[in-house]
Amino acid sequence: MPRFRAILDTMPAYKPGKAVVSPDGRSYKLSSNESPFGPLPSVVEAIGRAATEINRYPDPGAVRLTEALAERYGVPYDHIALGAGSVAVAQQILEAAGEPGAEVLYAWRSFEAYPLLVGLSGATPVEVPLRDETHDLDAMADAVTPRTRVIFVCNPNNPTGTANRTEELTRFLDRVPESVTVILDEAYREYVRDADVPDGLTLYRERPNVAVLRTFSKAYGLAGLRVGYLIGHEPVAAAVRKTLLPFAVNHLAQAAAIASLQAEDELQERVETVIKERTRVREALLAQGWTVPPTEANFVWLRLGERTMEFAGKCAEVGVAVRPFDGEGARISIGDSEANDVFLAAAEAFRPSLGED
Repeated sequence: MPRFRAILDTMPAYKPGKAVVSPDGRSYKLSSNESPFGPLPSVVEAIGRAATEINRYPDPGAVRLTEALAERYGVPYDHIALGAGSVAVAQQILEAAGEPGAEVLYAWRSFEAYPLLVGLSGATPVEVPLRDETHDLDAMADAVTPRTRVIFVCNPNNPTGTANRTEELTRFLDRVPESVTVILDEAYREYVRDADVPDGLTLYRERPNVAVLRTFSKAYGLAGLRVGYLIGHEPVAAAVRKTLLPFAVNHLAQAAAIASLQAEDELQERVETVIKERTRVREALLAQGWTVPPTEANFVWLRLGERTMEFAGKCAEVGVAVRPFDGEGARISIGDSEANDVFLAAAEAFRPSLGED
């Protein structure tokens, strides 16, 4: 029999959000944190133009997109590294820094790809439990050892939606040795409205060991094209660029991302619509009697424990797909108003069965 790495025998496969269909044919996919809106006309036009050129390889350095990002954020060109989605950039980081004997630190529960990627890198995962559904940054700082290479801080956190604020995050970064790379995973940054949740780009500038990870998949609505990027000081960005597979960011993705940056005002209107719906959904759930942590992302979190899969099943009966984490809780993406209304009705119908908290 062919032989493969032993780690593959112990690793669960990544479980993407799925779609479901009710008996009457309804389907509302609130399981993947996707934008409920299709691409803007200007972005579709850019993709169409680029499609006439796909007989050619994409620009391996994504020069125009890198230039556009550098201009957008006021950072040096060589502080940017790209990848096929932020999860791919996270893998590139670990390929650059992870190896047997190294440790990679992250909160748990957080983004479910972290343990998979760390395991594949050969490094040892170190998980620090959340406190009140939020990163316990003091405990994470306490967990740093001489073997720690990388720390992921998902802010806002996926799947709970909670966010760490400026004072505690700054205090944490002050405690981390300069030899440890801290990745501020800000996939949901565009949805943050709490003024005390810091923009990672304001923190990285004076800290050579801090880098920011972002994506075009969420607020920009390009999940199907896979574009992510890291902004960090040149040594960090250069290491991540070295581990990028050639041509990983395809030609259509580069064109769409550039067009999206040029259409940010229109995209921001869509983000505001999602935020208004997020507020409405959370307030409705609170009124029903649910405990819902404050969220700065495009989803809400319900801790359901052993009833999680039952809840997901009841939602599926009316055509609503949520993202269940068995034994823990469910993450529900914010969709359009119709999808949100159907979900809220399902949650209200389920709530009495839970009894008193």
